Amino acid sequence: MSVESVVAAPIAKTVPTERVHHGDVFVDEYEWLRDKENPEVIAYLEAENAYTEARTAHLGGLRDVIFDEIRSRTQETDLSVPTRMGEYWYYSRSFEGKQYGVHCRCPIDAAAEGIDAWTPPRLEAGTEVAGEQVLLDSNLLAEGHGFFALGAFSLSHDGTLLAYSVDTVGDERYTLRFKDLRTGELLGDEIAGTAPGATWSLDGTHVFYQTVDESWRPDTVWRHRLGTATNADVKVFHEPDERYWVSIGATRSEKYLMIWVGSKITTEGWVLESDNPEGEFRVILPRREGVEYSAEHAVIGGEDRLLILHNDVVDGVKAENFVLADAPVADPSNMTLLIAHRDDVRLEDVDPFSDHLVLSYRREALTRVAVWPLTDSGYGELRELEFDLELFAVGPGANPEWEQPTLRIGLTSFITPMQVFDYVPATGALLLRKEQPVLGGYDATDYEQHRDWAIAEDGTRVPISLVRKKGLPEGPKPLLLYGYGSYEASMDPSFSASRLSLLDRGMVFAVAHVRGGGEMGRLWYEHGKTLTKKNTFTDFVSCARHLIDSGVTVADRLVADGGSAGGLLMGAVANLAPELFTGILANVPFVDPLTSILDPSLPLTVIEWDEWGNPLADKDVYDYMKSYAPYENVEAKDYPAILAITSLNDTRVLYVEPAKWIAKLRATKTGDSPLLLKTEMSAGHGGVSGRYEKWKEVAFEYAWVLDTLGLTDK
Repeated sequence: MSVESVVAAPIAKTVPTERVHHGDVFVDEYEWLRDKENPEVIAYLEAENAYTEARTAHLGGLRDVIFDEIRSRTQETDLSVPTRMGEYWYYSRSFEGKQYGVHCRCPIDAAAEGIDAWTPPRLEAGTEVAGEQVLLDSNLLAEGHGFFALGAFSLSHDGTLLAYSVDTVGDERYTLRFKDLRTGELLGDEIAGTAPGATWSLDGTHVFYQTVDESWRPDTVWRHRLGTATNADVKVFHEPDERYWVSIGATRSEKYLMIWVGSKITTEGWVLESDNPEGEFRVILPRREGVEYSAEHAVIGGEDRLLILHNDVVDGVKAENFVLADAPVADPSNMTLLIAHRDDVRLEDVDPFSDHLVLSYRREALTRVAVWPLTDSGYGELRELEFDLELFAVGPGANPEWEQPTLRIGLTSFITPMQVFDYVPATGALLLRKEQPVLGGYDATDYEQHRDWAIAEDGTRVPISLVRKKGLPEGPKPLLLYGYGSYEASMDPSFSASRLSLLDRGMVFAVAHVRGGGEMGRLWYEHGKTLTKKNTFTDFVSCARHLIDSGVTVADRLVADGGSAGGLLMGAVANLAPELFTGILANVPFVDPLTSILDPSLPLTVIEWDEWGNPLADKDVYDYMKSYAPYENVEAKDYPAILAITSLNDTRVLYVEPAKWIAKLRATKTGDSPLLLKTEMSAGHGGVSGRYEKWKEVAFEYAWVLDTLGLTDK
């Protein structure tokens, strides 16, 4: 007797609820699932979990095998590459059997000089480190909690104090604490309900932190003087406009504190000397709708300057991909253009050091890094770092010191485990400090990665990145196609030891770099948001069709994968082209976007209006969103097998969205493809916490993918 005949799928009751906007009446039969305080809602979610477990029970052995494979490739007891800050090397440890990392430091060699003083010690896993001091053991902090996340981990400039914060619920509200590293004692100061970060004043007497409003929006910056009661903390900045998030940090030089206020399309910065923590922040450039900028402190020719990346109009043309300028700290509006706008290069960041700048940008859908020396008179010759890989992702790593002769960078690809280098600007030397160990005889030459291009409906070329094991049989391959396509987020090539469990079973992994992401520059993002959002979905469909038409795969061997806003993509393509996929994996999927974006009281809604449009105020936006919202466009037709995974305590994409989606699909669709909903009852937007729990979750997903593709015997 089959599992299907023993366990019936849960059927959610219907409670018609009318939603009326712009004269349109939408009857929502599953909105009642929003009330998680209702025992009937919890009972329904638990029934879905039980059904999912029953439908996947036959995969228990495969899940165990995949978990063991992931574990066997991982050097569980390991150390990160030490980073020098002040008189110490800082690093983290992992230990076999422990879920979380341990943060440590050891003293530098006082006798070392020159580049030797910046050559990190080679610390061996499982061996004692001379002079090691454990700063924070997350395993101890997580004891007794089903969920744990570390938020702030911020050292005072003299290295004597640590500010750290923890979340043991998954709702992204942290408790901030302080530790005296000279004695190991916790200070009495404790601040509940904070956002993740913490920023020290130069002298270590004050800490700046943020709190969030009822919609989980960081909106206020506070100043806390160590040793004083929290009710004496001073509110130094508050942003009432719900479209803007607030953050605080310091310049790399540590000379200035900076408050940043940003919506999806507009930025404003405020600056204060870090040695004057009780002073008044002053605005850098007043906000102007649609203008984004960032600013960093540099010393050019002996003068304090601000390096400003911005997308304002330059010479009558909007600098969509950003330009770089510098200006006096006292007069930021008096800018001198350093790097002009280019259609094919998206400037993303600038990191100033005492004697050079580091530029991060992307060209041809790949990240790039260049070093620009500073001279007595200004700027030297810019040098881009080059790597012998068709696909890669590169960027600056941990470089906390203002004056250092090396630049820490990280390099990875689909086939290259993360490599940590120290680049020496003075000589051009690239020194490999560590490559992520992959146990079990991994050999990058056994795999291949390459770039392909699909043609979208409007003729736009859409990049696709693919990785597979060499020597696969001729003919169409089973393929997992991943996509995201929102917020200008770029899905850059990266190595995954877990993914080898798919590749080694003959699968191809591909990423569709659809519009709405940032891979091809700012306009790539602009052409996949608000009233052009459907490009994201049709681009993904075009990529799937291209992979089928070119013989890489076929529809019954193709599974689509996406999470969060990528889960919206999954829901949309399920409606648009269900015939192209045999399965869809949707993590914390944003599949009821119109209901959410119509409710300003929900977390993140108002700030999201710049991304999706404001359907409350604009009928055109309402009609457009309704035309693609996955939940509202479910139809009586055959759909692929679907696995939706969500978290009860997620504050970003509420569990109710996938719960309603699956309920409506089950009541509406035709055919017999299975629909599964798995709700983590003690997790946040990022899912479960702890590396072993995450590996179990990956094993669960991969086993479902392999089963959907008929590869469980591989």
